[in-house]
Amino acid sequence: MINNSGILKGLTVLDCSQILAGPFCSMILADMGARVIKIEKPNGGDDIRKWGPFKNGESVGFMNLNRNKESVVIDFKNQDGIETMKSLVKKSDVIIENYRTGTMEKLGLGYKDLKKINDKIIYCSISGFGRTGPYAKRAGFDLVAQGMSGLMSITGHPNNPPAKVGVPVADLNTGMYALSAIEAAYINLLKNKEGQYIEVSLLESALAYTVWESTGYFYNEEIAEPLGSAHRVSAPYQALKTKDGYLNVAAPNQSNWERLCDAIERNDLKENKNFIDNTNRMKNIKDLEIELEKTFMKKNRNQWIEILDNAGVPCGPINKIDEVWEDPQIIYRNMKVKTVHPKIGEVDNIGVVAKFLEKPSSIRTPSPLLGEHTEKVLSDFGFSNEKIEKLFLNKAIS
Repeated sequence: MINNSGILKGLTVLDCSQILAGPFCSMILADMGARVIKIEKPNGGDDIRKWGPFKNGESVGFMNLNRNKESVVIDFKNQDGIETMKSLVKKSDVIIENYRTGTMEKLGLGYKDLKKINDKIIYCSISGFGRTGPYAKRAGFDLVAQGMSGLMSITGHPNNPPAKVGVPVADLNTGMYALSAIEAAYINLLKNKEGQYIEVSLLESALAYTVWESTGYFYNEEIAEPLGSAHRVSAPYQALKTKDGYLNVAAPNQSNWERLCDAIERNDLKENKNFIDNTNRMKNIKDLEIELEKTFMKKNRNQWIEILDNAGVPCGPINKIDEVWEDPQIIYRNMKVKTVHPKIGEVDNIGVVAKFLEKPSSIRTPSPLLGEHTEKVLSDFGFSNEKIEKLFLNKAIS
């Protein structure tokens, strides 16, 4: 087993969330060394355990999101289960939850309730729309947030049906906002010895991505439209067709543009008044695309990458997922890490992104089986063997 030397070692997190946003947040906390105890419901646990693909009856999707965590099953419909949860809160630093608005309060597990037990608790609530406002009690999912935030109206190509971003960015960005807020609250806890209540919503996290488009609307009432792969204010900055596929070319400033023209031997474009500067290139972006693709269609993608890279022009392939994992940079940076799961065997995990020199993050253990650590965690928190056995018997835990 890999030694835990992470920067957050000593932080204890109770993660009552499920699916993606909360577990993504707690996954990074766990990678950084925090002890993350995943509190799951009986009869199946986290819903994502039921999502494929499956191997030997276990969800592979669950694996990556829940590495480095311990699983404890507590029944919140059982009063002894509620009391067990409160006992864990007494000795923990952070709680993350994404129940419907009002649910935790009805259970006696809201922030005000738990603050009485542990006044230094950091309590992070994740929801679709926020805990206040006219939509507070609505159920929210990534797709809904992408649509309501405006993201789907600016994604894809013009005159096509609405398209969502290819990955669940509302969920993932919510997880990142929750992560940064929890870490800020932890710094405050260390400095001022006080807890904090945090709420993060999918809608607002998705809306935050529209910083450029919303700014354009605020100042000149411009309503942004989808542009495919093109940039809103710089050109050329988009995917261009080559002899054997597409290539991303990024020449957003004048020096990049001039280097690009030199590299592809198109000085005529550099001197053309329609493309003389960025303002004119944006006005004539369709004509620019046609002219560039006339040249790019003469060679294959990898030939152009070599030419542009040697000229200092930012560029790159548009990889399919299998190509990503064959990329020498990804391999060199150790972005695929194996763990050994008791039912599946070897599992590939996406590696850690933030790389600390002195206290490195790490992937130490595979995702847990449902309730795998219930007994151990309760014992670590001071429950006697007799008490644990009694809780098992009355089905408060499993």
